[in-house]
Amino acid sequence: MPQNVLLAEDDRAIRHALERALTLEGYEVTAVADGVEALAQAHRTQPDVLVLDVMMPGIDGLQVCRVLRAEGDRTPILMLTALVETADRIAGLDAGADDYVVKPFDVEEVFARLRALLRRTGNSDGFAKPLPSAAGASPAAGGAAGQDAGGLLTAAGLRMDVQARRAWRGVRELELTRTEFDLLELLVRNAGIVLDHATIYDRIWGYDFGPGSKNLAVYVGYLRRKLDEPGAPALIHTVRGVGYALRED
Repeated sequence: MPQNVLLAEDDRAIRHALERALTLEGYEVTAVADGVEALAQAHRTQPDVLVLDVMMPGIDGLQVCRVLRAEGDRTPILMLTALVETADRIAGLDAGADDYVVKPFDVEEVFARLRALLRRTGNSDGFAKPLPSAAGASPAAGGAAGQDAGGLLTAAGLRMDVQARRAWRGVRELELTRTEFDLLELLVRNAGIVLDHATIYDRIWGYDFGPGSKNLAVYVGYLRRKLDEPGAPALIHTVRGVGYALRED
């Protein structure tokens, strides 16, 4: 079955060109011109993935993203933006977007990022296997994740129900976005192991954004704010120049 893409872009030339390219790539595409239509179509059809332009008249792409996330809709969202400042990109991630492409973009990059998003949603076991020792990954104190009597994934005082996509620190349930949950699951499954940046990008986004990208640092910051508790040990540790590890010191 072809994957359904809901494309919202107010620039007619870009919308038509991208709709044609996605169709030729094998996607089933529904293209709309503004945020109001995007929300209405998302409620009607439940697409597999959304591609939203940030700057649209009326309701822009960020507002569409916020509304869907507030409704509990976790459909992956790829933002298209002409805004290149880091703060603008962070605004999209804060709104609940999973990834972004900066205009002008190469359509092959759009395809690659869509494939990565759809792999993540189509196979939640994509992060299920602990990583073997590899370049940039080294053992650290803390031990690998285990399972409790209820079948929950456990490590460093965290519990995760992967099937239900719920997570707790102690008795406190964590409110996590799709990407935050996937990143935490990867860290929990590899508790005590230092995961390098390239490995995390590949396992979570399916794409290495390069050394200048702030995506990973932004999401680690989100997770830390949601995980950390006054007087409790930090769980996500930065290994400068290498990556991140989950352990309870």
